Amino acid sequence: MTFFAFSRLPLALSGTNLIILLVFALLVGLVILTVFARYFRFWIQSYMTGAGIDLFDLIRMTFRRVNPAIVVRSKIMAVQAGLGDDEGLTTRALEAHYMAGGNVPLVIRSMIAARKAKIIQLGFKQATAIDLAGRNILEAVQTSVYPLVIDCPSKESKRPSLDAIAQNGVQLKVKARVTVRANLDQLIGGAAEETIVARVGEGIVSAIGSAPTHAHVLENPDRISKAVLSRRLDSQTAFEIVSIDIADIDVGDNIGARLQADKAEADMRVAQARAERRRAAAIATEQENIAATEKNRAIVVEAQAEVPKAIAEAFRSGKLGVLDYYKLKNVQADTEMRETIADVGTKRTAS
Repeated sequence: MTFFAFSRLPLALSGTNLIILLVFALLVGLVILTVFARYFRFWIQSYMTGAGIDLFDLIRMTFRRVNPAIVVRSKIMAVQAGLGDDEGLTTRALEAHYMAGGNVPLVIRSMIAARKAKIIQLGFKQATAIDLAGRNILEAVQTSVYPLVIDCPSKESKRPSLDAIAQNGVQLKVKARVTVRANLDQLIGGAAEETIVARVGEGIVSAIGSAPTHAHVLENPDRISKAVLSRRLDSQTAFEIVSIDIADIDVGDNIGARLQADKAEADMRVAQARAERRRAAAIATEQENIAATEKNRAIVVEAQAEVPKAIAEAFRSGKLGVLDYYKLKNVQADTEMRETIADVGTKRTAS
């Protein structure tokens, strides 16, 4: 019995190993089937289009947390459009741009659009740099091919027009349209549309302000466009100004005449204030003279009051007699009569 039991043990162990091997083979088969089901479609697409992405690259993308569908479709799109590895469009470069947070399909479409346009030189490194900088690279390429028209002032502005004043004081209300083309070389770090609108508005106001009269501007509005274009307003911006067209120009108020009227009114008020100040000073001087006259009269009355006292004192001391007093009264009467006659003659002469 013991010998029989030991003889059966190797057979039992070999059966267990067989089951383990079968389970392991089943797991391996499931893994291969899963990988095949997930990546075979991408691999066959890459193989049939010549994209050059093998199965192991697809598996590595998963471990790197890269979406294989985006990379494969972008690489196929680039290869079909004639973009190859010589332009830096390798699988590793696409994966790196994806992991950096870039929009890989957008970059590829922008490069294809630039290649089809045949007027724009756009490399993969430049396209990825613009994309990572936050700019819409495809929109920039489209703007380079089909220029963008910007309203000045913009539609979001509270003012419906640009208001400027010529040297003769007449106000002009201007609406302009600026045609711009994207400058890919300055797209990173270049100013946006708002800067273009602000600079063009400043240039238009300056050009109108340097005109002798508003009639010069109305005769030839192209002078404004030429003057603004000569100032190179697109410097350090993401756009290149193609043209500046005056869409509408209207005559506003005569600001110069209004300012002159306001100045004349202000001068009149200043003159009135000065005249009022002089009148007040004259009145004050007159009142002071009246007060001085009354003071002098009081002094005269006070002096006249001393005369009877002096006469009485003269009578008491015997220095003045009665006859002398009457002679003095006669002299006073004659003096008053002469003054009365002189006053009457003066009044008749004046009448």
